[in-house]
Amino acid sequence: MPTLQWLTRDHDLSIADKVPYRLLEELSDLCAGDRDTGNILIQGDNLDALKALLPFYAGQVKCIFIDPPYNTRSAFDHYDDSLEHTQWLAMMWPRLELLRDLLSEDGSIWVSIDDNEAHYLKVVMDEVFGRSNFIANVIWQKVFSPKNTAKHFSEDHDHILVYSKRGETWRPNEMPRSDKLNASYKNPDEDPRGPWTSGDLSARNFYGAGTYPITCPSGRVVAGPPNGMYWRVSKEKFLEMNADGRIWWGKEGNNTPRIKRFLSEVKQGVVPQTMWMNNEVGNTQEAKKEVVAIFGSENFMTPKPERLLSRIVSIATNPGDLVLDSFLGSGTTAAVAQKMGRRYIGIEMGEHAVTLCYPRLKKVVEGEQGGVSASFNWKGGGGFRFYRLGEPAFDPEGRISDDIRFPILAAHVWFSETGTPWNGKGKSPLLGFHGERAFALLYNGILGDKTPKGGNVLTRETLAIISEKIAKKRSDFKGTLTVYGEASRLSAATLARKGIVFKQTPYEVKARK
Repeated sequence: MPTLQWLTRDHDLSIADKVPYRLLEELSDLCAGDRDTGNILIQGDNLDALKALLPFYAGQVKCIFIDPPYNTRSAFDHYDDSLEHTQWLAMMWPRLELLRDLLSEDGSIWVSIDDNEAHYLKVVMDEVFGRSNFIANVIWQKVFSPKNTAKHFSEDHDHILVYSKRGETWRPNEMPRSDKLNASYKNPDEDPRGPWTSGDLSARNFYGAGTYPITCPSGRVVAGPPNGMYWRVSKEKFLEMNADGRIWWGKEGNNTPRIKRFLSEVKQGVVPQTMWMNNEVGNTQEAKKEVVAIFGSENFMTPKPERLLSRIVSIATNPGDLVLDSFLGSGTTAAVAQKMGRRYIGIEMGEHAVTLCYPRLKKVVEGEQGGVSASFNWKGGGGFRFYRLGEPAFDPEGRISDDIRFPILAAHVWFSETGTPWNGKGKSPLLGFHGERAFALLYNGILGDKTPKGGNVLTRETLAIISEKIAKKRSDFKGTLTVYGEASRLSAATLARKGIVFKQTPYEVKARK
């Protein structure tokens, strides 16, 4: 990376590989509502938490929004916002790598940042996500009024850098037409097709059939289009449109003709623009009022308005999609995602997760009516699970901890072998198929018996059970079977003849780098 020598010289950018996989411990007292809706709130350092999520959510997240510390040299209560420049970038790099791995093939990541680090962050994100996957730099007008006390300029905007996993194929959802756009459509002639606006019949592009005289209903003759221009349609097409009432001549029938364009026939979605004004998506003052309405005091220095997040979620996701915010802050992203019918994963460090995020999201479950609740007819419901980072799942040499539960180990085994998340439920030793490979895990009495003849050792009996389950799933399977277990009672020749690869737990279960 020759362009980033200033960063790589002093910082190890492979730190994400060295972060241990940690277990997630559910705290029942801090869960709310229906725990099985797929919403997760995690308390802990986001680097550790993101690594812990990989075996379960790699390639599954449709939209990531993060609002990291802006590195403005102002230390907030909840974030260290005064890091040395390269330290800040080195802090961001491994987190962006993990976020990239969690992003789905049709997913996008949105990063809010100001001018202090925006342009450096753009270079880092080009390296992590690829320059071809840069989508846009959205400019958000974050203030309600200019700061006349500013030393140089009133800083009225923030950047939102947008990248996708696959820039060639990623497409944003269109935005609904605004009332302002629709306001120009009227119906002065009471046309039964409804409101319309008029468009120019002439154009500059050469059109051989576009030079002919037109006679107005009043009798006035328009000799032709304006000098150097052409009618957009041929004479035959024009007469057809006029007969269908699609030409406007003015109230007196004496004007140069114009084409009537009906609102009912106009595309109802519009392509998102990169200038987002505060009257459309809110501002910092609005965001602080939302937080005050929930907590009774201004508990967080830099919240984002719910209208801003709702626009991002609308453009980047569909109902049921998964949204992730690893700098959850005051909980806005998760709150908006739930109100809009999306699933969420929110990560926040320290007591902030308990004192701000938990009560806010609990209020959302209970039907809190602030922010965008009315816009999406939110009445409450759903719920979430609260997790805290626990002990490492692997020891310093990469071997599994002794007391890890079957579903957790199964997810790690599957992820280490395939690089994809495991979607099983932990009720069968057969974990699943990946191409022409099948994987099985004999661990923790999954077959209901921890004796050698039962659950944890590969014997002819346990192999028969696995083989039966393979046959039920894929009767034509001819690939390789990899079995993890405490030991194997089958000879090397038998394993080779049956196309089985045996790996011993815990020694051959390794954390994926």
